[in-house]
Amino acid sequence: MKQIYIDFICSHLQVKPWQAENCAALFEEGDTIPFISRYRKEKTGGLDDTQVAEIKHWTDVFSEMEKRKATILETIEAQGRLTEELRAAIEGCVEAARLEDLYLPFRPKRRTRATVAREAGLEPLADAIYGMKVQDPGKEAAKYVGDKVATVEDALAGARDIIAERISETASVRETLRSIFRTRSLVSKVTKAGKEDPEALKYKGYFDFREPLSRIASHRLLAILRASDEGFLTVRIDADAEKCCNKLYYDFCHGRRYPSEPAGRELRAAMEDAYSRLLLPSITGEILKEAKRKADVESVNVFGDNLRQLLLAPPVGQKRTMAIDPGFRNGCKIACLDAQGNLLYHTIIYPHPPKSEKVKSMTALSSMVEDYGIEVIAIGNGTASRETEEFVKKTGLGSVCKIYMVSEDGASIYSASEIARAEFPDEDVTVRGAVSIGRRLMDPLAELVKIDPKSLGVGQYQWDVDQNLLRERLDNTVESCVNSVGVNLNTASPYLLSYVAGLGPSLSASIVGYRSEKGAFRSRKELMDVPRLGAKAFRQCAGFLRIPGADNPLDASAVHPESYHIVDRMASDLGVSTRELVGNAALCEKIVAEKYVEGDFGLPTVNDIIRELAKPGRDPREAAEEFSFADDIRSIEDLCEGMELPGIVTNITAFGAFVDIGLHENGLIHVSQMRGKERGHVDPSKVLRLHQHVTVSVISIDLDRKRIGLRLVR
Repeated sequence: MKQIYIDFICSHLQVKPWQAENCAALFEEGDTIPFISRYRKEKTGGLDDTQVAEIKHWTDVFSEMEKRKATILETIEAQGRLTEELRAAIEGCVEAARLEDLYLPFRPKRRTRATVAREAGLEPLADAIYGMKVQDPGKEAAKYVGDKVATVEDALAGARDIIAERISETASVRETLRSIFRTRSLVSKVTKAGKEDPEALKYKGYFDFREPLSRIASHRLLAILRASDEGFLTVRIDADAEKCCNKLYYDFCHGRRYPSEPAGRELRAAMEDAYSRLLLPSITGEILKEAKRKADVESVNVFGDNLRQLLLAPPVGQKRTMAIDPGFRNGCKIACLDAQGNLLYHTIIYPHPPKSEKVKSMTALSSMVEDYGIEVIAIGNGTASRETEEFVKKTGLGSVCKIYMVSEDGASIYSASEIARAEFPDEDVTVRGAVSIGRRLMDPLAELVKIDPKSLGVGQYQWDVDQNLLRERLDNTVESCVNSVGVNLNTASPYLLSYVAGLGPSLSASIVGYRSEKGAFRSRKELMDVPRLGAKAFRQCAGFLRIPGADNPLDASAVHPESYHIVDRMASDLGVSTRELVGNAALCEKIVAEKYVEGDFGLPTVNDIIRELAKPGRDPREAAEEFSFADDIRSIEDLCEGMELPGIVTNITAFGAFVDIGLHENGLIHVSQMRGKERGHVDPSKVLRLHQHVTVSVISIDLDRKRIGLRLVR
């Protein structure tokens, strides 16, 4: 990678040049983000997977930029206009806007007013005025009156069109205006359609809005731009046209003699035309796009952080589970699962109105708990969830089984997906949805990877942001979570395996096919027998795949096979077998890490090995906890200001956190109502985490808009 790109990455991400260079080299060798961050710490200086992913993002950006530069240079050279100075400027670019500015005068364009003027032979006149080579532009313009140009004014107008286009394509001019516009405010006004359409009322706060671009919050900007796209708002940047033109005229004349008064009038007119007709819409669009890109990054980061917390939510583990998808008229769909998540039985009960078969439903629940050895009960948090939770507790099953409320977000998406149809081809969507609720209690990560993250209800304007950027972040987040937890090679679904470093849908399908045909894997080495899984893929994935009960105990740990010989040496030096060392924290404390540093295996890797040996295959996730809502709150009408209620954080955004308090409507804790608020901006993600159990106080109730304002108590 070129040094200019390395320097940019180091400045932008605050990493050292050797860290960026080593990461780039590892990417070129085909190494993955999880593998690099976990098993190549010596080369990265201990960068975590988020930092490595950032470097990967920029290496990809600059790889595409190199291709773009090659195309631009080829195009300009074909025109015979490529100078060494221009080549150096293009090759030295690290910002896309600067690169496109340099290319703009040479880019093939549609027919313009300047094109027409050039065809009329007026470019020499424009050159003379632009270069301040004439004192009297009118007298000079008279020379061009003829068959193609009717009057002196037509000649001057054509020259001004050429000059205006030239000014608008000057890189320094465009960057000057960008600098000015970045300091100005965004202004939005309601349109006629916005005044008349009830749908526009959700944007009422932006009907007459002004805020500096440098300070506007990401969620506000995205909301304004969405409203603009829907035709409810007009959006502009409040730059002063006269001051902008004065600045451009001063810069144009600076260091040169000022033109004569007649020539100055022509230049000023061309400059004002360039500003209003060409530069204002173009630069406004660029600055709004630039601001949106920043807002996109903030929103994508919020989404990524929320998704990480959701995927790493505490699992109850392998327990026989009853999953209930609650409902009123259509009943409560029930699925009984074994400890591996396999469907044992399903049915529907009707404990609520209009049927109200309470006794029959209680008997059915008790029988299923006994018949299938149910240990935990998962209740979806959708319609009738509170009533169903109360009903289940009244059966007395709460003393036999632990009861958990589980988010239903995305369950309907999964139940109608190709994945669900492949897993349960003979069951309808209601059964698949109930199974998903139960499985996400047992192991949220294994189940949620089957669902498009955008359907999980934890984002902020996720449909408005750059979808490529969002997909990159979400894929990296899912991959990071899967690999940080590790995957059981003998039980994982192909969808979970596909996120393991170095694998993907094709190799995952091959692994599952091999497992079905040959039986359970007994060792990691056996992966090399899987069709199309070569040495490179094995190196990437092996450390993240676990085989509990394997012949070699290290195969159930996060120790990479390339480091097994180091563990064997450690065990030998301690006078024990490798099996005796694995999991023996007391023995691990006796290991002197520095003694085993060799070649590419530095102290970070050796320390990681020792930590893993002390607690092999440790799941980084916490244990799941039971939770109950307030018994006396059933609807928003039951709320009163000042009430303190238990709740669960369901979504975190830049402006606050949404909390489920057991009603159909979630309440909002605005950032201004968060405990420990200090001066300046509060980052909600630093105060709360997804699915955290909290106590909140009701501070406002809007019955018309069904909005609940909350304050964080603890």
